[in-house]
Amino acid sequence: MEKNEILRNIPSVDKILALFASREELRNYGLTRLTEASRKTLKNFRTQITNEKLTSAPTLDEISEQVIALIETQNEGSLKSVVNLTGTVLHTNLGRATLPPFVAKELSGIASGNNNLEYELEEGSRGDRDTHVERILTELTGAEAATVVNNNAAAVLLCLNTFASRKEVCVSRGELVEIGGSFRIPEIMEKSGSILREVGTTNRTHLKDYASAANERTGLIMKTHTSNYVIQGFTHEASHSELANLGKSRGIPLFADLGSGTLLNLEEFGLNHETTVQELITAGTDLVSFSGDKLLGGPQAGIIVGRKDLISQLKENPLKRALRVDKLTISALSGVLKLYRHPETLAENLPTMRFLTRTPDEIFKMAQEILPALLKTIAPKFKAQIIETKSQIGSGALPLDQLDSFALSIESADNSDKAVREIAQKFRQLPVPIIGRIAGGRLLFDLRTLELPSSFLDPITELNSV
Repeated sequence: MEKNEILRNIPSVDKILALFASREELRNYGLTRLTEASRKTLKNFRTQITNEKLTSAPTLDEISEQVIALIETQNEGSLKSVVNLTGTVLHTNLGRATLPPFVAKELSGIASGNNNLEYELEEGSRGDRDTHVERILTELTGAEAATVVNNNAAAVLLCLNTFASRKEVCVSRGELVEIGGSFRIPEIMEKSGSILREVGTTNRTHLKDYASAANERTGLIMKTHTSNYVIQGFTHEASHSELANLGKSRGIPLFADLGSGTLLNLEEFGLNHETTVQELITAGTDLVSFSGDKLLGGPQAGIIVGRKDLISQLKENPLKRALRVDKLTISALSGVLKLYRHPETLAENLPTMRFLTRTPDEIFKMAQEILPALLKTIAPKFKAQIIETKSQIGSGALPLDQLDSFALSIESADNSDKAVREIAQKFRQLPVPIIGRIAGGRLLFDLRTLELPSSFLDPITELNSV
């Protein structure tokens, strides 16, 4: 049959829509959506026939199946849940901290109806969205007041703009950090309208360096936590208490950008010490900012705690409205913070702490449970085994710390790097994608962050169909 004749046999859009007239798809998707999808599907078939990839016209049933498949693909969207087995607990590209199930349940209720985000139920008047988290933040940190913006970069921007616009900010040369996404302290200072005043040297900065630099043009003294790198050897830095006293004597607020930020003494959980928010407040730091979705284990947010008069000024800055968080962030953050009232149960109830404190024995037992099913699924082209590995915390927190863990290691039976890359792609194409890392010609699935063995076993049943 000639190409033109085949093309003439393709049904019209009206005939396809008539087919859906008595089916539930018309009610589920609507006429407009079905019409658009039908036109795109027919165009695709015509292209295949023209390019001689098809030698006969598709049937109505074949066309209708493609129409529905197209609509369902469009409905899926690009943002989806994945299984993070990369070995990085707080993986920036994979959404960092995961929320506790009860918080997710509360979010559903808040999202599906109205709420008192900025409404005082007692007075029947307009309220402040910060009140839903401010009380518990001050309770947990010891600060006088608190406010929240959409991430810690925004928190830094707001503090700099509020207190140091067209003024100098004293920062140690060793703290002019760059974090992910090329976020650099000097550049954010420029955008805020403040003027960088470098003090000290890369490895050694003394109190006298700040004292010499501080003058009537100084708006802030700033300490930046070097969370994503470490300078070792011949080093020195002025303490927060020293800088706080200097700031008070000169009338200059001390602002500390803590980066990741934690409310816990991590040593109690078997991890190395990380400066806590409470330590900085106790030392006299006037303002402290930190992230919500890193070590805290909550949603993306920039949290600022400190002196009440300074927090009030932050709230009055027009930028605060531009950077404010929505009802879902407030709800999620409030739910996570409540867990910190019972720190002895955090390792059980907060996913981030549970993943960080898992023992190698627990991880090894999960690996043993999963391995037989994995071998059955990938054989004979691939082989798998359990190997020792190291996990990292991620997102700039404790950058030198590595956690003992176990991983499922997959390698090609014929030692093909290409085959390993291809099977890694197949895992990423699952309805619930499983994300590992490739190292040394092997695909590694670090099980430290696996909730349950079923979270791996259920998705891989569809691996051969991908």
